[in-house]
Amino acid sequence: MIHPSHPEANDRVTVEISRDLEEIVPIFLGNRENDLRTLRDALTRHDFETIQTLGHRMKGDGGGYGFDRITEIGATMEQAAKQQDHSITEEQILRLEDFLRRVCVIYR
Repeated sequence: MIHPSHPEANDRVTVEISRDLEEIVPIFLGNRENDLRTLRDALTRHDFETIQTLGHRMKGDGGGYGFDRITEIGATMEQAAKQQDHSITEEQILRLEDFLRRVCVIYR
């Protein structure tokens, strides 16, 4: 469940996640940070196959960890990569970067 505290872009996005996932969520988020570097590099090289693969993976994995926003970004990124749409792909990379910068996880 996502609860934006305020509409301003710099505010935190709080995501409540089961305490059962407390040990693996930081690893999952760290891997998404690594994906950002890979995605930027792939976009520079017009490697839409890599972008499509990572988008597909995020689409599948995000919700399972409680991050529906990552699932949404991944789905849009996958479709944009299939169409080799540079601008939408870049927009999704920026959305992922923004989300990772603002996300605050609360374990319940």
